[in-house]
Amino acid sequence: MPLRHFQATNFRCLTNISLEVDSQYNLVYGDNASGKTSILEAIAYLGRGKSFRGARLQNLIYHGAAEFLLFGKIDTGTRLVTMGIRSSKVGTELKIDGDRQRSAAALVEMLPLQIVDPEVHNLVVGGPEQRRRYLDWIAFHVERDYRECWRRFCRALRQRNAALKQATNSRASIIAWDQEFLEAAEQVDQIRRHVLELVHITLQETGATLLGCTVDFEYLQGWASQQSLEEALAISWERDCQTGTTSAGPQRAELRLIYDKRRAKYLVSRGQQKLLACAMIFAATEIVQTTLQRPLLLLLDDPAAELDEKALDRLMKCVFELRSQIIATALGKKTLQFPVSPALFHVEQGRVQIKS
Repeated sequence: MPLRHFQATNFRCLTNISLEVDSQYNLVYGDNASGKTSILEAIAYLGRGKSFRGARLQNLIYHGAAEFLLFGKIDTGTRLVTMGIRSSKVGTELKIDGDRQRSAAALVEMLPLQIVDPEVHNLVVGGPEQRRRYLDWIAFHVERDYRECWRRFCRALRQRNAALKQATNSRASIIAWDQEFLEAAEQVDQIRRHVLELVHITLQETGATLLGCTVDFEYLQGWASQQSLEEALAISWERDCQTGTTSAGPQRAELRLIYDKRRAKYLVSRGQQKLLACAMIFAATEIVQTTLQRPLLLLLDDPAAELDEKALDRLMKCVFELRSQIIATALGKKTLQFPVSPALFHVEQGRVQIKS
């Protein structure tokens, strides 16, 4: 279900833009600081309900404006579905086809997307929470029950941690939450393992294409592999009581990446880190597209950055083989080579001109 129309009002430097988006290839080009990344950020915000750059709300609203508005039309094949976000300092309103949504999960489901930006290497070298989010994104789209499993687990974790923080609580009152925690944790762990099985071969193949060597991963479940989670909770009881937090469970899981049979986090260059992160994102995109049986939206913010010509060619070849809807940014309209002519949008000082 591609994005066919997009509007943004008072989002960062974009006072008022309107794009008719091609279902395959789109290129947004212009000088540095012209607003290219802001366009991708606005589109991603429509599909996620948050900024992929980690920006606070007050930094997203155009200076002097009271709110920003985002609007899009999604082609389902039979009709156009509208999506909208109105956000101000007093709150955020999300709508799909005019109906209010309680959470951003509805946006994520309607407009699934992935992003490759200049900070994508943090998927490799950043903290484990980024790789957990990577796993959870795949699971959310591949396993219909995962959203509820994750909510159940988070609720049990919060309750157990709250009980641990209250020194007056007896051990029995804390252990009362353990059964719910253990059951939900097992479901989350099983689904994550299943997701990794699905993505494993594709990651290896894409990694070999982009990096020319073996790419793999090691899944660490969040507690010692030779123990059950129940045993791990018992062993960490005193420490958990002292810290007021649960130290074993899926919330501590890690995906350890292997590059050429070595730990990728410490051994690859920044350009290689980018390619490895892209291999992960492309593998996830392919699996989700196969499951949903529809193309995803792939946002590429300056994909040429930190890559030589040959590496960029390999990267874009993998991008085009995905058959996703592409919206990319570049300094010039000839920086990236597309299989067919893309829709062209020239950006200058937050204003967009359609080019041919």
